[in-house]
Amino acid sequence: MSEPDKDVSAAEFWEAAYRESRDRWELGAAAPPLDRALREMPVPAAGRAIVFGSGRGHEARAAAERGWSVVGVDFAESARAEATRLTPVALRDRIAWRTADLFTLADTDAGAFDLVIEHTSYCAIDPARRPEWMRVARAVLRPGGTLLALFYTHAREGGPPFGASHDEVLAALAPHFEVVRREVPADSIERRRGDELLVWASAR
Repeated sequence: MSEPDKDVSAAEFWEAAYRESRDRWELGAAAPPLDRALREMPVPAAGRAIVFGSGRGHEARAAAERGWSVVGVDFAESARAEATRLTPVALRDRIAWRTADLFTLADTDAGAFDLVIEHTSYCAIDPARRPEWMRVARAVLRPGGTLLALFYTHAREGGPPFGASHDEVLAALAPHFEVVRREVPADSIERRRGDELLVWASAR
């Protein structure tokens, strides 16, 4: 597993990435496997979801369109501003955009959500902080809450995005979550096909 040669734990790194259009993870829409999974999931009454590293907000908007009340959290203010700009008026009362360090959420939002949605924050953080990421994801969920995650499991050196194997992801999940379902999605975008792991997991 590669160690970062840049300070990915600093908001300034991500702010510069958005300002300088170095956000190569941008798809212009919700990742197809996550969009599909959100369509398949039942939404509890007044269900609350949070998107880690929400970026320009595509997954947050997809969740809001399915009926979730959503909080989108990103480290970069530029991302929050873009997410707000791209959100249709009809969805604005269903999504709250927040500029914050996701590692603070265990203190500010413990037990506040039914669903955590993950797309590209896990592969963006310092790999040494992945156990902490899992603890935060569990902490913000209510008992029995769900983690819906599309992990980027490529094997290339360097990052971000930093790679991970399926076994590494599943071992990191195990102390905090029970994996209910997992798949290597067939509907990943072409350049990521075979390099993603879609996971539905229940909070322990």
